[in-house]
Amino acid sequence: MPVPTHLAPFWNAFVESIGGIDEARFYEAFFFGDSEELANELAALVLRGVKRATAGAVWSCEVEGKRLPVPGDLSIVTSWSGEPLCIIETQAVDVLPFAEVSAEFAATEGEGDGSLSFWRAAHGQYFTRECARAGRQFAETMLVACERFNVVYRPSTSPRAPQPLR
Repeated sequence: MPVPTHLAPFWNAFVESIGGIDEARFYEAFFFGDSEELANELAALVLRGVKRATAGAVWSCEVEGKRLPVPGDLSIVTSWSGEPLCIIETQAVDVLPFAEVSAEFAATEGEGDGSLSFWRAAHGQYFTRECARAGRQFAETMLVACERFNVVYRPSTSPRAPQPLR
């Protein structure tokens, strides 16, 4: 997948800052969540170093004809409005049923109070909405891709973390 044209200057600044990179490592440009408030809240957690993981429905990638991320993939995280904020590198991806996500992974994802109970409640709601939009039914047996990542680029001129809507 090529870097979107409007994000090319951001990507090129990253590539230049590290002296070049295999373009095939670009995976995607995306925002977290499914609303402006959630996207900006989660991006702020990434920029503060609190959120170092994310989880996505495996079937969603399949429907989009996209492979799952693999270690070494690079993705541009944007705000809801599409402003590039940072670049993350995938460190590991584990595919497992929703019900088997660990407390350690939930803490690494860094949302809410970091507990597994918060993770299950928040992600259950998110995946229920995602499934409903696709005409599917959420189930605790649904496979999720649990991705761990590191921020590898955040320009010093990058704006402050986006603020959640109030």
